[in-house]
Amino acid sequence: MRRGRRAGWRCPMPVKFKARATLRADVTASLVVFLVALPLCVGIAVASGVPAELGLVTGIVGGLVVGLLPGSSLQVSGPAAGLTVLVYEAVQAYGLAVLGVLVLCAGLLQLLMGALRLGRWFRAISVAVVQGMLAGIGMVLIAGQVYAMADAKAPAGGPAKIVGLPGLGGDLLGGGIAPTAALLGAGTIAVLVLWPRWRRAAKVLPAPLAAVGLATAATAAFDLPVARVRVQGVLEAVQPPGAQDFGALLSVGVAATVLAFTLIASAESLFSAAAVDRLHDGPRTDYDKELMAQGAGNAVCGALGALPMTAVIVRSSANVAAGARTKLSRVLHGVWLLLFVAALPGALGMIPVATLAAVLVHAGWRLIPVRQFVPLWRDHRAEAVVLAVTAFAIVGTNLFEGVLVGLLLAVVKTAWEISHVQVETEDAGADQALRVRVLGNATFLRLPKLLDQLESLPADRSVELNLAGLRHVDHACGMALAAWEEEHNSRAGAAPSLSPAAQGPAGSGGPGGSAPPPG
Repeated sequence: MRRGRRAGWRCPMPVKFKARATLRADVTASLVVFLVALPLCVGIAVASGVPAELGLVTGIVGGLVVGLLPGSSLQVSGPAAGLTVLVYEAVQAYGLAVLGVLVLCAGLLQLLMGALRLGRWFRAISVAVVQGMLAGIGMVLIAGQVYAMADAKAPAGGPAKIVGLPGLGGDLLGGGIAPTAALLGAGTIAVLVLWPRWRRAAKVLPAPLAAVGLATAATAAFDLPVARVRVQGVLEAVQPPGAQDFGALLSVGVAATVLAFTLIASAESLFSAAAVDRLHDGPRTDYDKELMAQGAGNAVCGALGALPMTAVIVRSSANVAAGARTKLSRVLHGVWLLLFVAALPGALGMIPVATLAAVLVHAGWRLIPVRQFVPLWRDHRAEAVVLAVTAFAIVGTNLFEGVLVGLLLAVVKTAWEISHVQVETEDAGADQALRVRVLGNATFLRLPKLLDQLESLPADRSVELNLAGLRHVDHACGMALAAWEEEHNSRAGAAPSLSPAAQGPAGSGGPGGSAPPPG
């Protein structure tokens, strides 16, 4: 009698067919990522104040160099909207020739940090600071690109751009500026918003490429009087930095910009890697190797004088959603970008600047966590405050200083949350001193509240202050407590009586710092 097949048993797919299916999935995904990346590479370059071709060069390097290196298997790298503001400010301040130096040095620093296995430590950066950074970048990006949507020149500085928006609107409504470009940009945003709802079409053609394609076709068909992308050719746009350009590193501002490039690009890439890992069941990211891969990519981009790169969550999520299975998909997306640059360089000159600006306005809006802010405010109000302060600090100052403000505020918030102090009082009798024990973590942040509690003790009773229950006491708090005890006992008519246990935990910075730890 023949044995029946086991229930649920399936014949395993032969290796040959499995490899063919994987190849088909990766090729399809690479085409999708290419179509998403093409308009974004060009738009980010134009918004950064550099030739459009340099954005494509960075996208090509992100595919052919970073795509081949170990780290994250499905994450896609290229020029990111998150660095647009900083790159624009650097180009305006130091010139296009110095941009390659900045990117090259940032890449070398990333390689060094990866070799020192510092990649995983970027995960310790407060998520609220990163979200605030992206929100601030989004607001500045929107404020700047709204002017480009109207073919108008944007004022310098984030606050000036925001203050000037009502005047821009008045010029458009009053006829001071021709509304053609603004209407074209508004139509582009409408396509970006509505196209994904047409699911069948969205599967074939991504929304950014559809919006840019339709706007370009309309501009050509009706010969609209709008500004178009300036094309100068890849070989002319690629300008490696010369030896004299490295002298700019002696400037404090240039060194600070290199540090900002390094920290922001690294944090954005590794946070993107963590997000992409949650989207698939494949191999997890090795953060140190991924940091070195990003560093290698930026070093190559810097040597070519191109834009800096990061891992980009928009392209990465599109890669995963399209069914990519291996790193071949991201390598092939770089191949398609290279073929486009080689075969159709003149096509860039047909694209309206207002359309690319609209794509970046839409991308900037997506950087602002509008939907997440309300539940964050409800459940973690302090985190929401850090996010908001970081974002508005970036708008009011610049990206580097705004991030520093956010990091400082996050540290203060954490210190406040862990500084819990409790005062316990033991009364041994009217003829004995009150025994007061202070427990927890005593820092200067909790000092006003702690002194208020101590001031509420009877003024006519001497006090024996015991700090042995403190797990930590900083120098300022320890000195203030010792001074309070001396002053209180002086008013009560008794000399302070400090027992060894009252000295505080060893090495804590208390008045004595020599007592053994409690317990």
